[in-house]
Amino acid sequence: MNELAGKHIVLGLSGGIACYKAAELCRSLIKAGATVQVVMTEAAGQFITPVTMQALSGRQVFASQWDDRSAAGVDNNMPHINLSREADAIVVAPASADFMAKLLHGRADDLLSLMCLARPVDKVPLILAPAMNREMWAHPATQRNVVQLRADGATVLDVGIGEQACGETGDGRMLEPEELLYELVRFFTPKVLAGQHVLVSAGPTFEAIDPVRGITNLSSGKMGFAIARAAHEAGANVTLVAGPVSLPTPRGVGRINVKTALNMQKTLNVLSQNATVFISAAAVSDWRPAEAALQKIKKDGSGQVPVLHFVENPDILAGVARSPRASNRTLFCVGFAAESEDLLANAQAKRVRKGVPLLVGNIGPDTFGQDENALLLVDEQGTTELPRADKLVLARQLVGEIARRLRPGVPAPAAAAEAAQAPAGS
Repeated sequence: MNELAGKHIVLGLSGGIACYKAAELCRSLIKAGATVQVVMTEAAGQFITPVTMQALSGRQVFASQWDDRSAAGVDNNMPHINLSREADAIVVAPASADFMAKLLHGRADDLLSLMCLARPVDKVPLILAPAMNREMWAHPATQRNVVQLRADGATVLDVGIGEQACGETGDGRMLEPEELLYELVRFFTPKVLAGQHVLVSAGPTFEAIDPVRGITNLSSGKMGFAIARAAHEAGANVTLVAGPVSLPTPRGVGRINVKTALNMQKTLNVLSQNATVFISAAAVSDWRPAEAALQKIKKDGSGQVPVLHFVENPDILAGVARSPRASNRTLFCVGFAAESEDLLANAQAKRVRKGVPLLVGNIGPDTFGQDENALLLVDEQGTTELPRADKLVLARQLVGEIARRLRPGVPAPAAAAEAAQAPAGS
């Protein structure tokens, strides 16, 4: 997906072993549709060569304020001016402790710091990805610098936790390339859900028959996880309640794992008290065994099949939709319907039966376990089709639709609109 199509990123590298991650970040930015101009400090050149970054970015790399090559098509020997003027953002990754201290004091003794200082602050955002030893990160001077840099308008990302090149373990690692890419995509996404607390359920439930068997379904949870990510990109505080799936938690999203329908009901009933939007994307089992055997049910060779008795699971969505907060519209409920036939009729009937303002229908066999989906949105005004596409693309479109229903006139997230134009899987 061309999530950063049309964006021009100036990628700055200051000195640090994390420069090796900048190579993969550069590659990821270009795969996401951005153009990348690399600017390196002299210290960064001790860790990774300009040749590497030029090969990955497809552009000549600048490392000196005295470089007299044409910069951004201008021959005035002012790369610190020209390179910053064409950028949609300047991203310094890694940003060393020394480089951040330099920015704080307005020092500009190399091309990268000159460029950061000379950028039009109201047009070119500055995003810093810190990278340093854990003691350097925890030092009061560094923490003061981070606070002041944020106060000055820079976006200072958090740091990772883990093993460091020095052999120590703790805070201070630069975020991984995929995490940095996510932060940039989120940075450019309009915050149409800012101030909202979105609760998302995802995945199947598992109803035990005995200690080794159970009833479940083919839901992978991918759609719900994509919705959680898209809502967070759009500025919401997101909590994800997930059935038994092995998907990684979207960055910035809080996650609670559950197993059975009753587990999920109890958890969602509590969390919905503080949510403003509830998106019920989980494929909850309709029935469960009346009693689960304490030990494995074994064949005895008689050919007799054990008789199982079932009871109906609670309708979680309908229960939340009938709550006082949903009734007075302080909680906006969105349901999902996975059908196998007659999608329109079944989705319309289910919306009325569940009592929700918006219901999203899809054909279960065509989407379970897949990376793509097609959605039918049903509300009081009629239906809207979202054609088959990558689930993250659809999730961003759905978030835009929800935002417009919460606040009429709100445009769809730009990232979703751009991504929707890209071929699926591009």
